Amino acid sequence: MTRVLFVCLGNICRSPMAECVFKKLVSDAGREKDFTVASAATSDDEIAGGIGNPVYPPAKKELARHGLDPGEKRAVQLAYGDYQKWDLIVLMDRHNRSAALRLFGGDPDSKFRMLGDYGTGHDIADPWFTRDFETAYREIVEGCEGLLAALME
Repeated sequence: MTRVLFVCLGNICRSPMAECVFKKLVSDAGREKDFTVASAATSDDEIAGGIGNPVYPPAKKELARHGLDPGEKRAVQLAYGDYQKWDLIVLMDRHNRSAALRLFGGDPDSKFRMLGDYGTGHDIADPWFTRDFETAYREIVEGCEGLLAALME
C-alpha cells in the first residue's frame, strides 16, 4: 500500500483537485487497493475553530466539468505526525515545500515530491490567485498521470 498526501497552501483548490484526480486515475487503473490518497494544507487560513472550509466552488466546478466530485472534502492542516503517516508528500509549489520542510524539520526519508516534476516541470500555480482553474486542473492531471506512471513502474 502506497500512501500519497497532496499538499497546497489552503487545501481548498489544488491539493483537493489532485486528490480527486489521483483517486480517479487509481480507480481507472484498478489499483484502489494499492493506494491511500488524501490532501492537506500548509496553512490554517481555511480552517476556523478546527473546521475546514469545503473545496472552493470554482475548483469544485472545474472538477465537475470533468465528471469528478470531491464530495464533502474539507480543508485539513498538515501536522507534524503526517511525515510518518505518508509514504509520499506531493507538493504543489516551492512555497508549500518550504513550509513542509519547516514543519517536519527536513525530509530525511526523501518523501517530498513536486507534482510539476511529473508533468509540466514547474510549480502548479495557485488558481485562488490566478483565477485560472482550467490551467491548474490540466497541469494537475498531467502531474498525477506522470506520478501514477512512475509509481506503477
